[in-house]
Amino acid sequence: MKSVRTAEITRNTRETRIELALNLDGEGRCELATGLPFFEHMLAQVARHGRIDLVVRADGDLEVDAHHTVEDVGIVFGQALAEAVGEKQGVWRYGHAYVPLDEALSRAVVDLSGRPGLEYHCAFVRPRIGDFDVDLLREFFQGFVNHAQVTLHLDNLRGANAHHQAESLFKAFGRALRMAVAFDPRSGGEVPSTKGSL
Repeated sequence: MKSVRTAEITRNTRETRIELALNLDGEGRCELATGLPFFEHMLAQVARHGRIDLVVRADGDLEVDAHHTVEDVGIVFGQALAEAVGEKQGVWRYGHAYVPLDEALSRAVVDLSGRPGLEYHCAFVRPRIGDFDVDLLREFFQGFVNHAQVTLHLDNLRGANAHHQAESLFKAFGRALRMAVAFDPRSGGEVPSTKGSL
C-alpha cells in the first residue's frame, strides 16, 4: 500500500502553464491562483469535501478565453490523482455522493477503473455564472477523466440557480472521490478487481 499519496505535476504549453500539487490524505486545504475566481470556488469545494490538500497555480491565455486554463487544470488534476493513488491497493475503488445546495441536487459516482469515461448530464438554467461559461465545467471533467483514467458519472438532478447547480456538482464530486480513494480496512491491501489490477 502506498503510504504517502501525494503528487506534483507541471504542464507547460503555448497556451497555459499549470503547477498542481495534491495530497489525497489531507485536511481539505487549498491554495488556488488561476485568474478565474468562480473556478477557484469550485476547486475549493473539491478540496474541502474531498479532504484533499490542493495547490493550483495556473497562468493561461485568459485574453482568449478561459477554455484552455480550465481544461488544462482538469488534465493536470487527473494526472496528479493517477500518480497519487498509485496501484490502488486497498482502496474502496468506487465512490458516490448526493449533495444538495438549497433547491439544487447533484449526484456523482466514480470508479477508479483504469478506463476513462464521462457521463455528464447537467442542464444549467443559464449559460454563464458571472462571466464564467458553464460549458467549461464539462471540459474540466473531461480532461480529468481522460488523464486520471477513471469512470465518472455526474448528474445535476434539479436546480433553479446555476451557481447552486455547479457548486452541488463539485461538492458531490469531492465527496465521491473521498470515498473512492479511502482505504478499505477489510481489503487486505489487495487491488479491488478480480483481474488483480486496475
